[in-house]
Amino acid sequence: QVQLVESGGGLVQPGGSLRLSCAASGSIFRFYTMGWYRQAPGKQRELVASITNSGMPNYVDSVKGRFTISRDNAKNTVYLQMNSLKPEDTAVYYCNAQSQDLSINYWGQGTQVTVSS
Repeated sequence: QVQLVESGGGLVQPGGSLRLSCAASGSIFRFYTMGWYRQAPGKQRELVASITNSGMPNYVDSVKGRFTISRDNAKNTVYLQMNSLKPEDTAVYYCNAQSQDLSINYWGQGTQVTVSS
């Protein structure tokens, strides 16, 4: 059973920073892609950032230049560094892992990020 555990969420003021962590129960190299999604109340879940097992990152336009996704294979962990946070970044952030054959998606339980003054 694959376990994904997010941490690092919290309450920050606009312009602040947070770093989210997603720790997997095993090697993350076996996944084709890992990434971060977010969902605000009443909104559709959207892909924020992803990274392939070859290290290729991708970002939604609204976070480009502010967020950075990275991975540490030795620690089986994916990170999302979030800088210059805006109120519209407020959401529950979910870690996602996609199997190599694209047949299975795994999800973490989510971590709340609130950006407010």
